[in-house]
This record gives sequence, structure tokens and C-alpha cells, in this order.
Amino acid sequence: MNARERLFTHSEEVPWEELGGGLRRKILSYDDHVMLVVVAFDAGGIGALHHHVHRQISYVAKGAFEITVGEEKQVLREGDVYFIPPSAVHGAVCLEEGILVDVFSPMREDFVS
Repeated sequence: MNARERLFTHSEEVPWEELGGGLRRKILSYDDHVMLVVVAFDAGGIGALHHHVHRQISYVAKGAFEITVGEEKQVLREGDVYFIPPSAVHGAVCLEEGILVDVFSPMREDFVS
């Protein structure tokens, strides 16, 4: 199922993509300018430190995470948000089973190619 420019997406109709290490994701909607992705973590799952040119805003929909952005580290819980500037090194460690909702601008072409 291609999520490009879909006006409505029912999450239950989009299969999870297994990423390994207790992580899986769903790309729910995007165009050339913005992309929304849901990432589910098992407790102890790690989103390894990395960087990309995209701006990213992430919402903690469930669970607790230790989030690193640059030199800063904080524990965030359900309802919290973090912003990642372009090219900033960042990562996540899931402390309690959780879900992040990630918004990227522009869209992540590497996720769909």
C-alpha cells in the first residue's frame, strides 16, 4: 500500500515493517514535503544514534524513552515531544514498551526506496 498523498489512512490497514532489535514501523502518509511514521518499540529497543538532513518532530504516544539530541539527554513519557534540527545526532532507548510518532520534513525518500 502506497501512503503517498493519501487523504485518509486507517492504521489497521497498514502492515508493520519489522526493523529488527524490537522495532517496527508504519509509514502512514507523506508527500514530497512531509512524512508521518509510527515506530513501535519493545522495552529495551534502541533507535541507534544517527543523523539525517531532515527536520524531525517526534511525539511519545506510549511508553517512556531516553532521548538523545546532540549533547542533551532526557527521559520523555506519553504526551511529550522533541525536535531534531537538520543533521543533529540523535537516538532513543525505550525504557517501557512504547510508540513514537515521527514527522519528517522533507519526507524520507530512503524509507520508501
